[in-house]
Amino acid sequence: MIRELPRLALALLLAGAATGCTTLGATGPSSGQVRKIDGAAYAGGQIALVDLNPETWRRVAAFEESRSLARKLGTSGAGDLLIGPGDVLDITLWEAPPAVLFGGGGVISGLDAGAQNRTVVQQVVDGSGAITVPFAGRIEAGGHTPAEVERMIVARLTGRANDPQASVRLTQNDSRTVTVLGEVAQSRRVPLGPRGERLLDIIASAGGTRAPVHQTTVQVSRSGTSATMPLDAIIADPAQNIRMLPEDVVTVQHQPYSFIALGAVARSAEIPFEGRGISLAQALARMGGLRDDKANIRGVFVFRLEDPDALSPAERAATPAIDDGRIPVVYRLDLSDARSFFLAQDFMVRNQDVVYVSTAPGADLREFLATVTNLAFSAISIGNVISPNNNGN
Repeated sequence: MIRELPRLALALLLAGAATGCTTLGATGPSSGQVRKIDGAAYAGGQIALVDLNPETWRRVAAFEESRSLARKLGTSGAGDLLIGPGDVLDITLWEAPPAVLFGGGGVISGLDAGAQNRTVVQQVVDGSGAITVPFAGRIEAGGHTPAEVERMIVARLTGRANDPQASVRLTQNDSRTVTVLGEVAQSRRVPLGPRGERLLDIIASAGGTRAPVHQTTVQVSRSGTSATMPLDAIIADPAQNIRMLPEDVVTVQHQPYSFIALGAVARSAEIPFEGRGISLAQALARMGGLRDDKANIRGVFVFRLEDPDALSPAERAATPAIDDGRIPVVYRLDLSDARSFFLAQDFMVRNQDVVYVSTAPGADLREFLATVTNLAFSAISIGNVISPNNNGN
């Protein structure tokens, strides 16, 4: 029986090795396998593998900046308060004594009785932008400021009234409004005043957002163009708090942001992040960092469906887009170069990115050999326990 012990140990070792071969697996494709997908077909387009270097980072950062509210929609001043269809105007007309046209009007407070008479009329601007003023007739008020309408009325009354004067006040603004809807306390049309309300003013006028600020995005649509940014990014950058223009549409959306962490990392998971964004270095930290025993520091990849404008002209020309117009891009970062840590701090992770760290060459083999070694020692230990018992028999 003693002679059978080496055979028993060998059998256990081979069984364990076979089991190890079937259960040990990689955490995903190797770095070499990922590099081989450059130019591979996907969804009607092709995959592009792009090394993450300073030039790539600057190009992607410039593209991100071009999508901001300030760059895409532009900035504007407060502008003049122009009258438009649907507005309601209070028009006050004065005439010095002896009053010819408005002698029956009331007396202005603070003036001597009979010194000057007034008449107040209220007018709704019609669809063509016109109003009708007594004794002045039809006035084209649309597209003009209240001060300009005052001068037009006085010009019409001159020669008819005795030293006429006019005051025009916009009491109801229906033509200069911004529509705000979505995840706000109250969807409504917000009138624009002469001071030039900004985007955050409009959201506040609607009662603020219902979702947390870091999970909220804001889309502004203007004259057929739309731009979207996270709300906390708008708050952090005053330049993005753009002035509103009439007919703008502001849509507030609840949009949680997250990326997927996979591969040889301490934590494979879907990881949420703030709307203003996080860098690749922060993303690596939130996934617990790279696994010392498995990670390939030359194989950090970011999988992304990228807008063609974020790529170089040569890359755009060589890589057809998929059906929705985007290009599947894999950005590769080599952490064996210490300078790459600066790139990791600057390169921003986007919503729905997949950050993958490949397994180092030989890591699976080392793990397999360690398993086999443990099985071998276990088999020897079993043999040592069985051997004295057999000798006793």
